[in-house]
Amino acid sequence: MGTTGPRLEALRRRQLADSYREGGEHYDRIRPGYPAEAVHWLVSRPGSPIVRDVADVGAGTGKYTRELHAAGLNVHAVDPSADMLSQLSRSLPGVPAGIGTAEQTGLPDSCVDAVTVAQAWHWCDPKAASREFARILRPHGVLGLVWNQLDVSVPWVHRYSRIIHAGDVIRPGFRPVIGPEFALDDSSTVAWNQPMTPEDLFELAKSRAFYLSAGPEARLRLESNLTWYLYEHLGHRPGDRLDLPYLTLTWRALRA
Repeated sequence: MGTTGPRLEALRRRQLADSYREGGEHYDRIRPGYPAEAVHWLVSRPGSPIVRDVADVGAGTGKYTRELHAAGLNVHAVDPSADMLSQLSRSLPGVPAGIGTAEQTGLPDSCVDAVTVAQAWHWCDPKAASREFARILRPHGVLGLVWNQLDVSVPWVHRYSRIIHAGDVIRPGFRPVIGPEFALDDSSTVAWNQPMTPEDLFELAKSRAFYLSAGPEARLRLESNLTWYLYEHLGHRPGDRLDLPYLTLTWRALRA
């Protein structure tokens, strides 16, 4: 019997996630960071218990981990890729980091005040991960689910996102799926810009799951389309500075 429905979706999700097992240095150089404002909103709820200890799960090269650390929090990074974590440890040598997944973090019971998953929840099994997070969180614990996405309300960015197959743009009204251990509390959107060059936009495309899992013909077609769009249609020159607009979307969930 063939693989269908949810099983097919889970298999494809795992195949795409596996494309990030290597290439940590490139990913860290070209992928966007996160605004400090988004972290502050998540961990500084008025009238709530103070958040001190955080598990950043799916931490990758530490893009979000850096902001947690800069906010003065005690962070433990978890990721399935040793290559990604090696990049994280180079920039954050004082942050403990270990191999693990959202479904099996390897952390002890009731050890953190918050769990964050930045740009990785779509790779996770939401029910199994929710059970695991409820186990490692203290009773007052907070779950933060975070996405960076291109601001496709800007016309040239919308066309760029279509060319590079950035299919993870979140639609209005989206609510992340979580297990019954948590209840969604609130959400936040922070708009910001990342300075880029046309060359950087090519490298960003090459860091996406579509490109990493594509064959030679599909990669060549993407690069050709992007060359035409950036240099011929938009008229940019190599080295031009562009402000690439992003939205950081954060959902906060509380222990039910």
